[in-house]
Amino acid sequence: MQTTKDTLRSRVHVTFDGRVTKEFRGPGARERFSNEVKVLSYLEKRACLFVPRLLEIKERELMIVTTNCGSRVEYLDKEREEELFKELEKYGVRHDDPDKRNVTYQPRDGRFFLIDFEFATILDQCS
Repeated sequence: MQTTKDTLRSRVHVTFDGRVTKEFRGPGARERFSNEVKVLSYLEKRACLFVPRLLEIKERELMIVTTNCGSRVEYLDKEREEELFKELEKYGVRHDDPDKRNVTYQPRDGRFFLIDFEFATILDQCS
């Protein structure tokens, strides 16, 4: 397993078979876990193809297992970055952490993906 992120808020691993495990920890871990599960489930129902797919939800461990969305991008111009997060809003979700560190590129699909939805907002639930 390769660790790709290890912070106070989460630990992320890419498994040998290519799946991604994200363990939530620290202050607000349960809320962030629940929100990411809710948002990714919502986006899957809306057929959004440029976000991870939930494969497994381990509520007791505050862990999710998702599909792998490629590697984080090293360079992305600001205009393209803004387009990606704006495109997400067409699916009814505002990312709320629109930063390049939350963008990956998957060569197999030939496109950019957005990751890390623990702070995202489902827009039609804002009204």
